[in-house]
Amino acid sequence: MSVRASRVSRITTDLVQTSWDRIDRWLREYAPRTFASLGPPATDEEIRAAEAELDLTFPPDLVASLRRHNGALGGVEAFQFTTHDRLLGVREIVEATRGLRGIAADLDEEEREYYWHQGYLKIGSYGVTSDGLSIDCRAGRGSHGAIGRFFDETGTDFGRADSLGAYVAKLADQLEGDKNPRAVAFNGRLIWESPSAASPEWGSPDGPIPGPEAQLPPLALPGDPAEPLMVGYLLGLQEFGALVATLPRERVAEAAHKQMRRLAVETGLAKYTEVGTALEALERGEAVPPRGQSGPLSLRLRHVIVQAGTQRDDLRRWAAETMAHAVWGSPHQALYKIATTRSRLSFDWRAELLADLGNPPIPPMPDDHFWAVLRNPAIDASYYANRYARDGG
Repeated sequence: MSVRASRVSRITTDLVQTSWDRIDRWLREYAPRTFASLGPPATDEEIRAAEAELDLTFPPDLVASLRRHNGALGGVEAFQFTTHDRLLGVREIVEATRGLRGIAADLDEEEREYYWHQGYLKIGSYGVTSDGLSIDCRAGRGSHGAIGRFFDETGTDFGRADSLGAYVAKLADQLEGDKNPRAVAFNGRLIWESPSAASPEWGSPDGPIPGPEAQLPPLALPGDPAEPLMVGYLLGLQEFGALVATLPRERVAEAAHKQMRRLAVETGLAKYTEVGTALEALERGEAVPPRGQSGPLSLRLRHVIVQAGTQRDDLRRWAAETMAHAVWGSPHQALYKIATTRSRLSFDWRAELLADLGNPPIPPMPDDHFWAVLRNPAIDASYYANRYARDGG
């Protein structure tokens, strides 16, 4: 290694250490459960054995990072990069890299060059697919040490950062800053959020609504409000799924009305008189407009959906579609739909949803056993109950 290369290596490995100092400090203060997922340092013996097994020399930055944290445990608390890739430890790096080498072995030389080269390492895993962060270990290349990402369908691209030191430094900046994706701390864990910007300004609150004879797409009305909600809808809400499934129906309904108000304001839907009137009626527990396609509220929502298509405003369109569930549907399904939409436009949707639910204690993440023993007529957990009974639970 030349003197210049040695100096550059020392600078970037120092950057790894100072960046991990910043990351660890932030996690200890704001996301202790995620901090606890980070592994202890890897040993030099582990690293050397992995290099020998893969016949590669790990870039100094990667060695410095592994000596700090040998990956992160899985689960919802796991430390993830902004790409939602979990930090891998030495053994996982070896196994993931060997797996991708096996796939690439069936490709010709030209295809391997862009899909997965023998000189690449996988250092972060998306988990659901084989996608994940990669690092270029090919000696003598200008891209040596560069950070890229592997995509199962398209292969590997680089350009995320020139080195792992630069990459973790940027990650530390994002933890401490307010740029997208932004770090959100909730219930002791780190979550990366990248909400879209709403466009509440378009549309006139005084605009007339079309008559019943207008050629508007029909409004997708909810089913019977008494029909139980399938558990599958709640799984994506994580801890909130357990709350929605166990809190009294009246509490869920009240939260749904408050959340619908937030969504309507954020997206500009609240500016319309028909929407505002319906929201006020919901919040006072009064009668709402009759269900159907031709009432003033339905016509307004149908018209807004058409206008939102012209404006390419998915958020307002989703808000209008969700409003039908808030007014005429099950409070459990309405709350699920509202939370799903608000997660796409607000950094604070979790804290606000918890407040609207009355700030109850946050339960553990629901597992299969939780759903199997759940007894709530508003939630259909029969799949889990039947499986639990079949397995002798």
